[in-house]
Amino acid sequence: MPLEVNPRLQTEATALSRTRKSSFQPLPYLLLLPSLALIFIIEFYPFINGVSFSIHKGNLLSTGGFVGLGNYWRLFQSPGFYNALWFSFVFAFFNVSISYLIGLALALFLNLDFPGRGFCRVALLIPWIVPAVVSIVSWKWLIADRGGLVNIILSSLGLGPIYFLSQSGWAMVAVIVIKIWRSFPFMMLSLLAALQVIDRTLYEAGRIDGANNWQLFWNITLPHLKNISIVQAILMVIWSINDFETPFLLTQGGPSNATENLILLSYRYTFGRNDVGLGSAVAILTLIVLMVLSTTMMRQQAKSF
Repeated sequence: MPLEVNPRLQTEATALSRTRKSSFQPLPYLLLLPSLALIFIIEFYPFINGVSFSIHKGNLLSTGGFVGLGNYWRLFQSPGFYNALWFSFVFAFFNVSISYLIGLALALFLNLDFPGRGFCRVALLIPWIVPAVVSIVSWKWLIADRGGLVNIILSSLGLGPIYFLSQSGWAMVAVIVIKIWRSFPFMMLSLLAALQVIDRTLYEAGRIDGANNWQLFWNITLPHLKNISIVQAILMVIWSINDFETPFLLTQGGPSNATENLILLSYRYTFGRNDVGLGSAVAILTLIVLMVLSTTMMRQQAKSF
């Protein structure tokens, strides 16, 4: 039997729909125009300029002639580009994975009830709160090849000195470790917030069913942290690949370009070699890499809903 619709209700719905259409107010959209214009100036205009520079052969004073994809072709033939791409991936991988594990361990610890928990939370946020320049320069003094406190202690123990800033392998380790030190508080704080909204009754039900601590963590805690973990990974990958200050202030990309990432390579081409076209091409390729990685991770997050 077909469903009967009350004619009166149908008439009222039609009238309401017409009223909404006729009562369109342009004022809210007009109020948005200044913000949209500002976003265009800050975001899209530099992007359009960057794309334009990347297909021209120019310097800091003039745009130069049109070369099409010539700058990109030069990059693909340059070993320095692949070295920077490789280090960017290594840098991001170790920073994201290790800072996440440290942040997760500390979040689980701080989620417990113990005296001094508030003080520990504040103390562990210090690496994230301190300005980047201050923390990186302080680390550079500590691990300096000559006169650094770390090498003084190692030498007194007969274990040093270790040339953290002048040997390629140790320089890579130093840059990655310092970035991890600056990154783990963000992971810790986000994961701690996610842990505190998990329903405690789930753990009680699990214990009643005989689950041990590992089973509770694997079957209750981790699934509830999945979405925030993917968001953290996306943000941290973007921040890691876009990190300019850590390798620049610590090693200037050396020794022998061992710690030069894509952003530092773009800077060197643009301001060191006065080749804006090549520097812009590196920046555009970096954007493409980040878009591919972010899209992949967001798709993984969408599958979890």
